[in-house]
Amino acid sequence: MKNKKKKMMRAEQQYIDLFSQCEAMICRHSTEVMNAPRAQAFADFERQGFPTTKEERYKYTDAAKLFAPDYGLNLNRLDIPVNPYEVFKCDVPNMSTALYFVVNDAFYSKALPKTHLPEGVLLGSLKELAAQHPELVKKYYGKLADTSKDAITAFNTAFAQDGFLLYVPKGVVVDKPIQLVNILRADVNFMVNRRLLIVLEDGAQARMLICDHAMDDVNFLSTQVVEVFVGENAVFDFYELEETHNSTVRFSNLYVNQEANSNVLLNGMTLHNGTTRNMTEVTLNGRGAEINLCGMAIEDQNEHVDNHTIIDHKVSDCTSNELFKYVLDDQSVGAFAGKVLVREGAQHTSSQQTNRNLCATREARMYTQPQLEIYADDVKCSHGATVGQLDEKALFYMQQRGISLKEARLLLMFAFVNEVIDTIRMDALKDRLHLLVEKRFRGELNKCQGCAICK
Repeated sequence: MKNKKKKMMRAEQQYIDLFSQCEAMICRHSTEVMNAPRAQAFADFERQGFPTTKEERYKYTDAAKLFAPDYGLNLNRLDIPVNPYEVFKCDVPNMSTALYFVVNDAFYSKALPKTHLPEGVLLGSLKELAAQHPELVKKYYGKLADTSKDAITAFNTAFAQDGFLLYVPKGVVVDKPIQLVNILRADVNFMVNRRLLIVLEDGAQARMLICDHAMDDVNFLSTQVVEVFVGENAVFDFYELEETHNSTVRFSNLYVNQEANSNVLLNGMTLHNGTTRNMTEVTLNGRGAEINLCGMAIEDQNEHVDNHTIIDHKVSDCTSNELFKYVLDDQSVGAFAGKVLVREGAQHTSSQQTNRNLCATREARMYTQPQLEIYADDVKCSHGATVGQLDEKALFYMQQRGISLKEARLLLMFAFVNEVIDTIRMDALKDRLHLLVEKRFRGELNKCQGCAICK
């Protein structure tokens, strides 16, 4: 037991030592706004240490174990020699997005798309824009991501030096969807700590798609903290698509704050990964706010996907719809824990939470924990979770009609996840995902189809 504890301590010790030795360097290569909460975040991390499976929220993903190996970090901000615009050919047909890249954790600004963004919109490197607009960024940065409550958020805040910022001023509509591609690139086992800040002021509208890809076959660990502020009557769609490889570990914490009559759609899709742990925390802070929170995971081999969600109904007359679906094959593991909190006084809340899972083998494992915590009496809330296998009768019926067993299995799995894809409010992306998912089920999607960097 003693040795085990020692080992666990060691996981955070290497980072405690690293921060203590390199704090000045970390700060020098970042910006004042990101440096301001750093010392407090480090103290919070040191106090908490990496979460283990003994902690309820991290019951199914052993963070301490995943952080224990030795990873390289680019604290000195050496330039990574790659032009993603040349090597990355993952164009989503007919989508005509404004395409931007983050290489590891640094926004790639050497070449930019010829997109004309509406006046007043800020988009680019968090570090650079925070230096140019310190007051604006300071108002939002670190305000949702509470380092005292989550060790991964604290770790990320202590080590992150750059990332991405999107700011859309009052009443501005960004017509063109923004596509941000995170590329992991390294020759050695490597850690990346990136930060995203997204602000939509009152009445603003934007859509964003983030794709995660890994360029090299080394072990990667990425931590990501995203803070999203959505003002009154604003509309925001946020899609995340992970297509990395089996040697990738991803920790992503997404915090969203919504004001009155805002409408947000979040959809996180895992098509290929190693180990993924996503946390989403949404606060409905103004009357009439609506959140649609969706996600899906398609897993095989030893892949692991853990989604942890909290929707906080702080005020009355808000709506939340939550839908997560998993398809698990081989020895893969899935976990879903979803909590809907309806606070005292949050009357006329409408909330629906659904988690449906399909285990294609007897070896696959799914853990599900739907939770409702309600302190108001005039509400409509429901939740449900199912774990099942492929319908034998349906398989038999299809085989009777001349469809092979393999094809029948594919059709049923495809139909199962379609519901999540159909929530997408961008037709071109929806069509593309239908295709990607079909390829994924057929085993044709080796890492990510269509981009030159995947060897």
